[in-house]
Amino acid sequence: MSHTPHELAEEFPEFVEKMSALKVSDAHYAKMHEEYHELNRKVHRAETNVEPREELSEVDLRKRRAALKDEIYAYLKAN
Repeated sequence: MSHTPHELAEEFPEFVEKMSALKVSDAHYAKMHEEYHELNRKVHRAETNVEPREELSEVDLRKRRAALKDEIYAYLKAN
């Protein structure tokens, strides 16, 4: 399988250990992490035409991914 850009470990390398710990100990974070992972895969599959989408649908996915990434970053900084 090809490399998927925008993985959280690449986006926030300074929080890799914290993210691993929170995935196990914090249900809210684990849910956000999984949702981001799913959105990121959908965006990647659309961008690479594995699962093509209409442009507006793809843009919507990217916006949702960006908003969730911002939420995750704020959560990581606060915890």
